[in-house]
Amino acid sequence: MCESVNKWTHFQQWCLEIPGLQLTLDLSRSGLTQEALAAFEQPCADALASMAELEAGALANPDEQRQVGHYWLRNPELAPTCEITEEIRNAWAALNEFTQAVHAGTLVSSTGACFRDLLLVGIGGSALGPQLVHHAFRAASDPLRVWFLDNTDPDGFDRVRADLGADLTATLVVVVSKSGGTKETRNGMLEVQAWFAEAGLDFAKHAVAVTGDGSELDCAAESQNWLRRFPLWDWVGGRTSELAVVGLLPAALQGVDWRQLLAGAREMDVQTRNPKLASNPALLLAVAWHLAGEGQGKRTLVVLPYKDRLELFGRYLQQLVMESLGKARDLSGALVHQGLTVYGNKGSTDQHAYVQQLREGPDDCFVTFLAVREDRRGTSREVEPGITSGDYLHSFWLGTRAALTEAGRRSVSLVLDQFTPRTLGALIALFERTVGYYAALISINAYHQPGVEAGKAAANEVLQLQQKLLGVLRDRPSQGWSAETLAETLAQPQSVELVFHLLEHLAANQRLLREAGQTPFDATFRISGQPTPAL
Repeated sequence: MCESVNKWTHFQQWCLEIPGLQLTLDLSRSGLTQEALAAFEQPCADALASMAELEAGALANPDEQRQVGHYWLRNPELAPTCEITEEIRNAWAALNEFTQAVHAGTLVSSTGACFRDLLLVGIGGSALGPQLVHHAFRAASDPLRVWFLDNTDPDGFDRVRADLGADLTATLVVVVSKSGGTKETRNGMLEVQAWFAEAGLDFAKHAVAVTGDGSELDCAAESQNWLRRFPLWDWVGGRTSELAVVGLLPAALQGVDWRQLLAGAREMDVQTRNPKLASNPALLLAVAWHLAGEGQGKRTLVVLPYKDRLELFGRYLQQLVMESLGKARDLSGALVHQGLTVYGNKGSTDQHAYVQQLREGPDDCFVTFLAVREDRRGTSREVEPGITSGDYLHSFWLGTRAALTEAGRRSVSLVLDQFTPRTLGALIALFERTVGYYAALISINAYHQPGVEAGKAAANEVLQLQQKLLGVLRDRPSQGWSAETLAETLAQPQSVELVFHLLEHLAANQRLLREAGQTPFDATFRISGQPTPAL
């Protein structure tokens, strides 16, 4: 009896309820103790001060000489200048006016058709947040069906084109790129423009840009007289852009109450500014992450939402957390190789997938459960006497949590009374703030991404090499070239493996003719004579 009472007392001590948001954070199984919390009082006070400076407009990203102001998006009065406040409010007004015109049929396509489909072209933060919200709230009654091009995969382009159907007259296209130069997004846009040209439609009368002022995309949209151009400010990072026009516009066009997304985030921001550590959910989560990973990300964060509508939340968190925290150096320049690995799908699906390892394999992870008390709108039928399908889902969450605790594995539970745009906005804001606080605790910059830029630079070098080898092949069209001889001719013998991969790719797409050799590495290649059509 005493042990049971102690567990109940422990649960009450580490269960933080946020009544205004109908959200509960349960840290009772996270490994947090009062002693551990006391040790973090000063680091958390420093993290609060750092966050206050960021919200006040400090230069948070010295790499790009920019501020980080995603918190201003849901509370423009916090912005450091009246101009930024006004810009945010003007964007809301323009978004609302545009959405109402589309829904009312007063803004129509090039043929006079009302828009019924929305195609968003973007990648990374320009797609993950909108995909999360779309998947969370899509319904048969949505005023527009929503589709995404979020990669530079030609087969993926073709699949979406087939889904849209032969008639594009009712398709609205939103292209999202802050810089306007993101190649994956550029490629998707060029493919879509070709679809409209082939259909004899004026693409500009179907197109909307969300981009930075004066960007390559902004200039193209202006010169071609696209339907609208919406702002994406340099102080909004891609992974924190869901509550900018990036995410609010597709949500609004789909029929989601975008103002409630903002309201939930705004209220969570108030909660996560609380200077009292024991009452601040984001600080508590950041400390729990630090303890679980020993301050070095030694345990993986596994996200298990027990709600199909939250299936994409793990993917969304992967970018938010890993792009923010995966850094080679700390703020002093010391080599630290920090990070926090995130993966996850949904419960109870993953009880039939990897929970076996979470419980009995290496102790290298900690779980964040997301549960929603309300099963559905309306009454559920019973699948057994006194038991509904939702009862099973709820019991699987509680049972899995108990099984992990029994094995000494840590977990955190976030429990929502209902799942609505307001509570999703609150979740987004909670994890944004947690990432910021955790970054302060481990002394790294959460707001730049040099590794991503390195990957882009390397990809550009690959494409430059491809252009060079194609030049050699065109100059001597009758000669067959092996990867080795071509690499030597290019004076890049160290790149022979890369040349091999490029040749095989070009041959697989009928851009080169391939003649087999004794081994795959002895194959020879020459120009096929069939030019690749340009967009």
